[in-house]
Amino acid sequence: MKVSKVLAAVAFAAGLVSSAAHAEGTCPNNGVVRFGVEPYESAQRMLPVYTDLAKMIGDKLGCTVQLYVATSYNAEIEAMRNNKLEFGQFGPLGYVLAHQVAHAEAVATFAGDEGKPASYYASIVTWPGSGIKTLADTNGHSFAYADPASTSGHLFPAYGLSKIGVDPDKGVKAIYAGSHTASFEALRNHKVEAGELNSEEISSAKLHNEYDPAAYVTLWQSQPIPLDPFAVRGDLPADFKARLAGVLSSLDLRQLPEVDQKFLAANENPELKTVPQSDAAYDQIRDLVTTLHIDLAKL
Repeated sequence: MKVSKVLAAVAFAAGLVSSAAHAEGTCPNNGVVRFGVEPYESAQRMLPVYTDLAKMIGDKLGCTVQLYVATSYNAEIEAMRNNKLEFGQFGPLGYVLAHQVAHAEAVATFAGDEGKPASYYASIVTWPGSGIKTLADTNGHSFAYADPASTSGHLFPAYGLSKIGVDPDKGVKAIYAGSHTASFEALRNHKVEAGELNSEEISSAKLHNEYDPAAYVTLWQSQPIPLDPFAVRGDLPADFKARLAGVLSSLDLRQLPEVDQKFLAANENPELKTVPQSDAAYDQIRDLVTTLHIDLAKL
C-alpha cells in the first residue's frame, strides 16, 4: 500500500471478533489471536470489512481473533514488538521496519495474475519533444513527484534517479503535484518535462480513456513492488505459526459479503484471494531504504 496512507499519529481503534469455541491450548495467548491492520483507508471504512475478515480467519483457525485497526504503522509495530499482536497486515515499508525490530515474518499477501503475489510498479516518463532522451537527461529539468511520502510517487522515482547519479532533490527541478493524478496531468499537459507515473494511475487513465501510450516515453521502470504482506510474530510456537501461515496464505475473500469484496477489490486486490509470500520479496524495499538513507525509526 502507499506510504502516505500509513503515516498517522500513534493510536488504536479496536474491534473484537469472536469465532466458535475451541479447546483451550489449541491457540496461544489463552485462545485469543490478535490481528493488527494499518489504516490505508479510514478506520470507519476498514473496521466492518476487517471485522468480517478477522472472523473468517478465526473460523478457519479455530481461535478467537481480536482485531486492532491502528492509526499508524508505528503503533502496529510497537504492539507486535511488545507481544500484543500475533499477526498483522503491514505496508511494504512498514513491514521492513517490523521485520527489523519486531521479528515480523511475511507469510502471505494478496494474489495477482496466475496465482502469484500481486504487485505494481513505479516509472519515470517524459513526452516526445521534451528534449529528454535518457534518465540522466532529466538532470536540470522540471520533474513531477506525487507526494513526499508516496512510495511509488516519490521514493521509488528518487531511488531510480539516485541509482544513475542524479540527485532526486537538487539534480531535478522537483515539484510535488499532490497526487498521482495531478502528476499525470502535469505530464499530459506538458507542465513538466518529466515525472513519476505508476501503473495504477496508468490503469485509471486507461479506464477514463485519458491514456495514449504514444504520448509518453518511459525512461525508467521499477521492478515489481510487492503489496502489503500478512506477517506473523516470529516467536510464536512453531506448530501454531505454521497453521496460521497456512490459513493466511489461502484465504478465499469471495466468501466475504459483497460490500467487503468491493472494498478489497478497489484496494489493489482484484483477485480476492491470498497467496504465500516471503520476506525476500521486500529486499528491494531494503535497498531503497539504504540508497536513499532513510531512517526507518524516524518515519
